[in-house]
Amino acid sequence: MKNYTLLLMLGLILVLAACGNGGSEGGGSEGGDSAEGESSGDSGAESGKLAELQESGTVSVGFANEPPYAYEDSESGELEGAAIDIATAVFQEMGIDNVEGHLTDWGELIPGVQAGQYDAITAGMAILPDRCENALFAEPEMQYGEGLVVEAGNPHDIHSYADIAENPDVTVALMEGTTQFDFLDQEGVDPSQIMSVGDIPAQLSAVQSGNADVTAATEATLRAAYESLDSEDVEIVEDFEQPDIDGIPSYGAAAFNLEDEELRNAYNDALETLKEEGTIDEILDESQGFTAENNRVEVGEMTTAQLCEAE
Repeated sequence: MKNYTLLLMLGLILVLAACGNGGSEGGGSEGGDSAEGESSGDSGAESGKLAELQESGTVSVGFANEPPYAYEDSESGELEGAAIDIATAVFQEMGIDNVEGHLTDWGELIPGVQAGQYDAITAGMAILPDRCENALFAEPEMQYGEGLVVEAGNPHDIHSYADIAENPDVTVALMEGTTQFDFLDQEGVDPSQIMSVGDIPAQLSAVQSGNADVTAATEATLRAAYESLDSEDVEIVEDFEQPDIDGIPSYGAAAFNLEDEELRNAYNDALETLKEEGTIDEILDESQGFTAENNRVEVGEMTTAQLCEAE
């Protein structure tokens, strides 16, 4: 009987020990799951896009050849322009020193970042509600108005988008995918009056050759291209009347893949720091076609949320 009682007690001790170990493992596993969950979360963060870029020190950026925002110098092959300089400064503030630029057509910028070809895109791209559905925009880094280039002497007397709408014989050349398509539509320009081209040089070439009567783009873009062309065949409309429509002035920003919110947020934090330090003002003042006074966007003055939600 004693032996039976002893055996029973030993059995009970073993069961309790096993339960204790299981409980300890379970508790350890629960605590471990919690710690492991944190570790996994940390590991997930560490393996995220932001950490990957910081570790590699290189970010892949898509840009369109649109001086003075972003372009490739024809002689040096270096990236230049206000948007490039701002993005470079912001990424460096984030600990990413090397900006690897990829030249593409304007209309391929958002599809490219959607497909993961680029980590970011920058070209002074205006923040618009329909674009916000396809790309994750950072906060505005610059603002700008519109401009026109016409045949020398301005034979059609064009001083506004409304003037184009009022003359159905006028043809306007626009770069594919730009906001000017929407602006001209709002001003009543018939789609049959519009010819689409691949880039800014092609826009001016269309007017210079007589294939188009006028071309439209942001004022800084057109002025830089016009001055670079140095042709007596065309002229910039100095007394252009800015249209009173939504989207003008435009607010330009870098943009990211919709999945890269952490990267976008880090970019915003760094951008805000550089705005407050005056670095963005310095870049604008040193960039062709821009001044801090005319093109800066103060922190909180206009937000991406407001621009994306605008009707």
